[in-house]
Amino acid sequence: MEQFEIYKTLGISEEVYKAGERLEQELMPRFLEFDKTAEFNQLKVLAAMQKNRVSAECFQYATGYGYNDNGRDTLEKIYADTFHTEAALVRPQITCGTHALALALSANLRPGDELLSPVGKPYDTLEEVIGIRPSRGSLAEYGVTYRQVELKADGYFDYPAIEQSLNERTKLVTIQRSKGYQTRPSYSVEQIGELIAFIKGIRPDVICMVDNCYGEFVETREPSDVGADMVVGSLIKNPGGGLAPIGGYVAGREDLIENCGCRLTSPGLGREVGASLGVMQSFYQGFFLAPVVVSSALKGAVFAANIYERLGYSVIPDGRESRHDIIQAVTLGSPEGVIAFCKGVQAAAPVDSYVTPEPWAMPGYDSDVIMAAGAFVQGSSIELSADGPIKPPYAVYFQGGLTWPSAKLGILQSLQYLENARLVTKSQIESI
Repeated sequence: MEQFEIYKTLGISEEVYKAGERLEQELMPRFLEFDKTAEFNQLKVLAAMQKNRVSAECFQYATGYGYNDNGRDTLEKIYADTFHTEAALVRPQITCGTHALALALSANLRPGDELLSPVGKPYDTLEEVIGIRPSRGSLAEYGVTYRQVELKADGYFDYPAIEQSLNERTKLVTIQRSKGYQTRPSYSVEQIGELIAFIKGIRPDVICMVDNCYGEFVETREPSDVGADMVVGSLIKNPGGGLAPIGGYVAGREDLIENCGCRLTSPGLGREVGASLGVMQSFYQGFFLAPVVVSSALKGAVFAANIYERLGYSVIPDGRESRHDIIQAVTLGSPEGVIAFCKGVQAAAPVDSYVTPEPWAMPGYDSDVIMAAGAFVQGSSIELSADGPIKPPYAVYFQGGLTWPSAKLGILQSLQYLENARLVTKSQIESI
């Protein structure tokens, strides 16, 4: 069957298909760059696995207390070696990225300490963790204060204001690498390293934690290579490679990771307990595949950026910028645009493609949110997905794609649904 015919059966018009083919050929040199980064990171993971002598025994099913769970302990050494840290905590008991961040913060902050964000507002779900929005069990309820430094107009760090905000009570600085639901830049590892060096130059004792969600394996270095004391993420994002069914990680200084273990389980038990419950093979194999999966997601993100930029929409990052995470923000300017985009991505999914996503009051957010995620693992945003809050400036956030062809189809379907809703015209598409 001719290639266009299979796209046609999936609802893609000839003008949308041809626009995609033209653009794909144009982007081939950029795609090769992503493949070279994936090659480097693949070998880095492979070297860590070989160093730690991974064997079939590491995949055994552990239950109960999980004492001497060799697979769990070996995987944590692999994460530590890959991220070049002293230790790591990688557990299925960490339910999501927000949980991993809350764990790292609550484990290493005490009443009277102050938490500082030098990158402006944190991700929406962290507002209740911190206590910006009142919530049961927030850090604020335990006497931890919070301060944030707004970003400059260009989206980058206000160093004089950061210096002024650091004080004797500042215990931990949290740096969000990815943009979250904001139309600011995501930060490169180099930029994060410069920020950490600035903070450490003023307060060497301050803990610098990086929310690494959506950033793992996008570059050849991680924030832990440039001075971060802790890096935190979710296994149903980049490092799980689409295979991890749940989980999160914290990697960093030994004492900080031990604190996290005691908070996750119990003081006195720490990292010694917590059975892996049969997920180890998925954790190992997902981490092994993650660099190549991330490369596919990056190709989809750049493909989306170029299509929507050429249609006249504001995109962050733009189609030519270097990439520092897998998220592509597209400001569509209307609720109808956000909804049509997400419906198109859902229609391209391997799971629940027949479902129509609708905005709803999702827990942890201050407005209705629409999410397109026909995923094998619920909420897995390394898989093809798109979401956004239904509030100005009406931006949608596209990410994921376990393979480049699936990511490509997702973007073409989003464009097709915008055309079907008469939000873009045939002539606009033909001009791409």
